[in-house]
Amino acid sequence: MTVSLKDITKKMGPRLLFEDITVTFNPESRYGLTGPNGAGKSTLLKIVMGTEEATSGTVSLPRRVGFLKQNTEQFHHQKVLDVVIMGNERLSKAFVEREELYSAEMTDEVGIRLGELEEIVHEENGYNAESDAEELLVGMGIPLELHQKKMHEIPTDRQFRALLCQALFGNPDALLLDEPTNHLDLESIGWLEKFLHDYKGVLVVVSHDRHFLNAVTTHIADIDYETLIIYSGNYDQMLLAKTAVRERTELENKSKEKKVSQLKEFVAKFGAGTRASQVQSRLREIDRLEPQELKKSNIQRPYIRFYPPEKPSGQIIFKASSISKAYGAKEVIHHLSLEVSKGDRIGIIGNNGKGKSTLLKLLAGVLPLDAGTLELGHQVQIGYFPQNHADILDKKSRMTAFDWLKKRREGVYDQEIRSILGKMLFGGDDAFKPISHLSGGETARLIIGGMMLCNYNVLILDEPNNHLDLEAVSALSWALQDFKGTVLFASHDRDLVGNAATKILSFEADRPHLFDGKLDDYFASKKKC
Repeated sequence: MTVSLKDITKKMGPRLLFEDITVTFNPESRYGLTGPNGAGKSTLLKIVMGTEEATSGTVSLPRRVGFLKQNTEQFHHQKVLDVVIMGNERLSKAFVEREELYSAEMTDEVGIRLGELEEIVHEENGYNAESDAEELLVGMGIPLELHQKKMHEIPTDRQFRALLCQALFGNPDALLLDEPTNHLDLESIGWLEKFLHDYKGVLVVVSHDRHFLNAVTTHIADIDYETLIIYSGNYDQMLLAKTAVRERTELENKSKEKKVSQLKEFVAKFGAGTRASQVQSRLREIDRLEPQELKKSNIQRPYIRFYPPEKPSGQIIFKASSISKAYGAKEVIHHLSLEVSKGDRIGIIGNNGKGKSTLLKLLAGVLPLDAGTLELGHQVQIGYFPQNHADILDKKSRMTAFDWLKKRREGVYDQEIRSILGKMLFGGDDAFKPISHLSGGETARLIIGGMMLCNYNVLILDEPNNHLDLEAVSALSWALQDFKGTVLFASHDRDLVGNAATKILSFEADRPHLFDGKLDDYFASKKKC
């Protein structure tokens, strides 16, 4: 029941992603597949599933594999419950055929086939299928009243949750999950962590959520140095081990280089003399000690710093009095009163659909209020990072990253633009990539670069960690902690919220509640209630 890869190599044009990967993923082990954006994590998962071809090599899989699909469009007209049951293809096909035969004329042949189908349903535990699917959907925060609706009739984030339930359904022998925590709130992430802890098959998961990886994984499969290396332990333990191995190898190389230099001096001095045997001995020692060539790591970390504001704000940043906002008949912000002070770092948490993004848009001035008043403090200058990058970046534009940044601040020098782009990992010609060609991670880094350039004294960020790799999320966390102005940000990334926020605005309850303290303190206070 293992997942085995043998001599897997993948090239994308002239670029080599990885070469000759041979590895076995074992049952009851939970592997986090890591590496920076572009390293080939999702590509490797697609190769394992057979949806993308390797340049060379072979893959061996168990009979039933759960794979998290990303395309909701193909299920738009299917019932939510049926979509989940499709996770067991043999059972799902048996149900469909059985339904068709029940509506056909009954013959001996039809009766025999119905008996065969009932046998398949029994073998696949199909009589419990609906209740098992319902349990998964409820755990993912999709209530019973939505289970019989068509996929296109439920919110997009819940459609993705249904696809995650599809991957988990039917106790597959192996689970391959690419970014399963996307579109999940903290409560659903906690439920998924428990589910995966209890799962007995092979798990391989890609995630940019550091806390999730640390909580779930027993091993890390790290794509770097054009190969895949397995480390025991979770993500933080892998970082320590990887750094230690690299430092030890570099020290050994330095020691060898020093010894080789001394041996070469001896050879140069006595090579033409009478000590030929000693010279030959030294030459053999030089060959043995030749330092091993270290491949360059593909891990890159952006340098994110939000520089001190040019104009400090007053002590009161926002004063919201009984503000409300509705979309049609649905009111998502109801008579909320809130005061934000200079220097606050507020992490906003809560289930999807509760109004986190709406509140940030109201504060950023990109949505009008329906009721109430919102006062901005003295000299407040707001930098806004939207959850949907297209809100401020035209993804169809031929404008380059360089030109987009240059328009962010009047009179800025080209050298300063290039400096920001370099810090955001847009080196060389990447600075002149059209916006339409940028990946999700690149657009996120470009927007952050624009915020760095403009010296805002208030930052409002809506799910800024989406599309960023683990290294970039860490860099953002440090930057927010170091920022001298005021920050409000929404995120489901517990490491980011736990490290960067000093206050928590929780949308978990019926009404938003501001807690004066860090995330761990907030959770501790909830347990006492």
